[in-house]
Amino acid sequence: MKIKKILFSILTALVLMISIFLYMNKDKFVYVGSVDIIEVDCSKKRQILSEVLESDQRIRKSNELIKYAKEDHRNQELVISIIEKCGMPTLKEVDQKHMDAIWLGLQHSTEEIRKKYFPQIEKAVKNGDLSKQQYALMKDRMLMDEGKPQIYGSQIENGKLYKLENPETVNERRKEMGLEPIEDYLIKYFNIQFNPN
Repeated sequence: MKIKKILFSILTALVLMISIFLYMNKDKFVYVGSVDIIEVDCSKKRQILSEVLESDQRIRKSNELIKYAKEDHRNQELVISIIEKCGMPTLKEVDQKHMDAIWLGLQHSTEEIRKKYFPQIEKAVKNGDLSKQQYALMKDRMLMDEGKPQIYGSQIENGKLYKLENPETVNERRKEMGLEPIEDYLIKYFNIQFNPN
């Protein structure tokens, strides 16, 4: 009986601490639900993807991801629903900007979604529907998701370059993917000096 009271007290304290933490940090995150497959009209996929691209870029330029979390979530659902219901688009069906919208929707989604649709990204890159640069960025993000070193040096975490596999040869790998030297990339976009050690 005494053990039950102690366990109950610990559980109550834990729930209280979590509740206080969530309340104090409520402005730092928004849960908008799982990304689900929704109804889409395949004959309107070009229009839908144009809207997704415009929305995605506006959200990222505003730098207020929390404010636009629901809109970002909706974009991800639209992209995934198009792939599931209409098939992965190609440049024979849509423009490059529409393919970019597909990539952005997946890149800005969850680890599970990136992993699920990555084979289609690989195929699109092989077919010339998406760029090698897009492949490299998503591959690095997926490695980061798994806690592994990235290959191409595209991912930043807490204001620093995320751990990198074989830093001494990163520019060779970047060149193969059509990416600028890592030193230029880090300075230009993040004001970070590259330190290979």
